[in-house]
Order: sequence, then C-alpha cells, then structure tokens
Amino acid sequence: MGRNYNIMTKQFFIYNTLTRKKELFTPIHKGMVGLYVCGPTVYGDAHLGHARPGVTYDVLVKLLKHLGYKVRYVRNITDVGHLENDSDAGEDKIAKKARLEELEPMEVVQTYTLRYHEAMRMLNVAPPSIEPKASGHIIEQINLVQRILDAGFAYVSNGSVYFDVDKYNKEYHYGVLSGRDLENIKTNTRDLDGQSDKRASYDFALWKKASPEHIMHWPSPWSEGFPGWHLECSAMSEKYLGEVFDIHGGGMDLMFPHHECELAQNQASRGKSGVNYWMHNNMITIKGKKMGKSLGNFITLEELFTGSNNVLDQAYSPMTIRFFILQAHYRSTLDFSNDALKAAEKGLKRVVAAANDVTKINYVSGNEASKELLDIKDKVYEALCDDMNTPIALSHIFDAVKIINSAKDGHTKLNQGDKEVLELLFQDILNGVLGIVDETSDDSSQKIIAGLMEMIIDVRKEAKANKDWATSDKIRDSLKALGVNIKDTKEGCEWSIE
Repeated sequence: MGRNYNIMTKQFFIYNTLTRKKELFTPIHKGMVGLYVCGPTVYGDAHLGHARPGVTYDVLVKLLKHLGYKVRYVRNITDVGHLENDSDAGEDKIAKKARLEELEPMEVVQTYTLRYHEAMRMLNVAPPSIEPKASGHIIEQINLVQRILDAGFAYVSNGSVYFDVDKYNKEYHYGVLSGRDLENIKTNTRDLDGQSDKRASYDFALWKKASPEHIMHWPSPWSEGFPGWHLECSAMSEKYLGEVFDIHGGGMDLMFPHHECELAQNQASRGKSGVNYWMHNNMITIKGKKMGKSLGNFITLEELFTGSNNVLDQAYSPMTIRFFILQAHYRSTLDFSNDALKAAEKGLKRVVAAANDVTKINYVSGNEASKELLDIKDKVYEALCDDMNTPIALSHIFDAVKIINSAKDGHTKLNQGDKEVLELLFQDILNGVLGIVDETSDDSSQKIIAGLMEMIIDVRKEAKANKDWATSDKIRDSLKALGVNIKDTKEGCEWSIE
C-alpha cells in the first residue's frame, strides 16, 4: 500500500465533536478501526442531503484503509421507530408511508433500501462491512431498555418506557455532546398534547406502546409496542463494535437529540459513553436553508442524475455530485446551485483527463522524483490527515494536473520516479481514497466514439503527411462545429469534447 511510501506512520487528526477540538486519532486496538454511522430512514428516495454523509464517511473508510488500518464499518438502516416528531409524537415514518401507499411496511423498506443502495453505488460509495436493520434487532433493544431500567435511569408509564433525563443529568451531563444545558432545554421545550405519560416533556421514549392502528409492533415486558428511534443505534453499535468503539459519524442535524440521547443511553446502560470520537458532517443547503424532506426543498439523487427537477438547468453525473461534495470540507455548509455544480463538472473533467494522461506521457529514465511533485504528495497527505480536508487535497492535486499538462505539451520532462508519484496521487489518492473515477471508461458508446475519433485522426494525419491542408482543416473545423476540439502536440493529436 502506498507505493513504497511509509504511510503507516502518518498521524491522522479528527475533529471530535465531544471535545470541540482536533485530536490525534488513536484506535482502541492497534491497526483496527470500529466505525458506526447513522444510515437512512428508508421511507423515500435518497436526496442530495443523503449523498453528503454517504460520500464523507466513504472517504473516511477509504482513507483509513489506505493508511493501513483494517476497518469495520457499520451503517444501519432505520426501518422502524423513527416518528414524525423528535418529541415522540406522530406516526412512525415507515408506517405512515405504508398506509399512504397501501403497502406492507417492509415493502416500503425494501423498495427504498434498494433505491438507496443503487444511488450510493452510482456515487461510488462502497457498502459498509455490516448493515443492520432496526427491525432485526428488537431483542437487543428490549434487553437494552431493561438494563437502563435496572440502572434506575428510566421509568415505565402506561406501557411505554421513557428515559429519565433529570435523574441522568444529576449523575452525568445531559447535553455534553451538543453543548446544550438542561435548563435551557427545559425553557425551550413545551408540553405537547398526548405526552402526559412522561414525567417531563424532554424525556424521550425507549419503548412506545403501540396504538391499535399502529402497523409495526412487537411483544415486550411492558407492552405490545416498538422501540424508540434513539435506541437502535446504541443497541446495534454495541452488538457489532463493542461497549466502546472508535468513531461514530453522522449528519450535524443528528447531534441533538439523536446522538445526545444515544450517548446518554450508552452511559446509563454501560457506565461509559461508548464512543471515543464523534464526527459530524455539515448540511447541504439551498439558498441558505437546510435541505430535507420535512421542508420539501430536497432534490432526489435520481432527479439530479436525470435533470428532471425544475430547479435544475441540466442533468449532473454521479461523479459531478461526488466532486461537488468533496470541494467543501465536510464540517462546512455546502450550498447547492446550478453554477456550483457546473463548476464542479468542469473541474472533474480536468482532473479525470489528467488522470488518464498519466499513462500516456513519455517518461525519461531516472528514479528520483522532482522536489515539486514530492512536495505536492506531502501536502495532499497533510491535508487528508488534517481532519480529512478534501478541498485542500484537491487543490494540490490540481497542481499536479498542471505538471501533467505541461509534460503533455513538451514543456516539462518527467522521469520514472515522477511517474510513481503521479500514480500514487491519481490512482491511489484521487481514485482510491477520494473515489473519483472516470465514468466513461466502461461505457460502450464512449468506446465506440473513441474508436471513431482515432480513425478520423489517422485520416487527418495522413492528409497532413500528404500536405493536403484543405482536408486536414476541414476535419478540424467539422469536429469543432460538433463540439470536439483537437489539438496537435509533440506527442501527437489529442481530442476533447467541450
């Protein structure tokens, strides 16, 4: 791994939400990483907001593996227990969708899970090591509720079980992750109708008694009911990663209440918070507002890929979307616009073209890479190991693009040592870690176009050899009219589509 560069020794820093600072990443078990990321609630198509955590934690996994770690990546599917309102009010989101579409809940789950997987595949997001479903871990969740009850941090009320936030806060700090103070939470939380079973409005459900019309429910010691949304992640992360694991990731919108409640459940049941590093990706916004299903301002990934949403000027390829996401640091907001996506599209074409050109350059002898390229390589690693700063890493890769283009034009000579560094940057990093690939490389139509272009270039080359400038110019001008540019270089004739 790493083409003979000693990358195993590189220090990796993560911004830990819990401590509000960057920290040197030190795994619990040497050479191994346990990672849990909150996956989707599968009641609708994946949208641009889902793409960001998908891509973010995909890069994290790929980077950790590149650095030599063995990674167990657990990303759940929420298929039960996620109510419409975080205050334990309203219908279950899956059940509501099933009722509206007159389907079995698991039909809804299966449909949108498969569609989510396909969207992630198109974005070149690798599947997790384990993908547990909440509905498949009811026993584990019931056992977890019982442990919290036994520890004295929960109470039973009318068949439902609630977490006692006040009692927990006296022994631990509820709000330690999100930076919230319970007194402020009390002030800003109002009592809602139908929540009289709770001792306090900010107590959250561990187990909910099912109403007669509720579709999904299971037997438990307390009632026929279903688990609370926050419970599943505590139960499944412990099952597959242990009582304490390395990294927990998710969107910033999950920090409160979901992750805060999760941490409290861990602490109450295990006597430990369960996670060493909390990572949160920021939101994708539209005109400054968070994108989400609840706001109705989301754009599905399918709409992006087909251009079918009326806010889109055109269709955008999956790699354009991935490149767009990586152009911003994962902790910063990313505002959607057609202009931003078009700029990403142009940048993507440049970097992919350069990646393809790495193998086409005529390299001279010599194994000593240039200081300029070695510096670029070091800066790329420095950026990636500094809390996964992908925009800075990409900016340095574009410095390498300039060198490749200069070599193509005959202005720069590169040797075999330079080639090794370029292969590291474009194959191992751009493709392997950042997951940016040439979308046209396996497309049969593109292969046909490439073959036809080679034939046309050969005809033009022959015309030029015969000093038939009229034919040569006609070919060039005709191609230009079709949006195909050709360029004569020392290495031969090159072509590109505008």
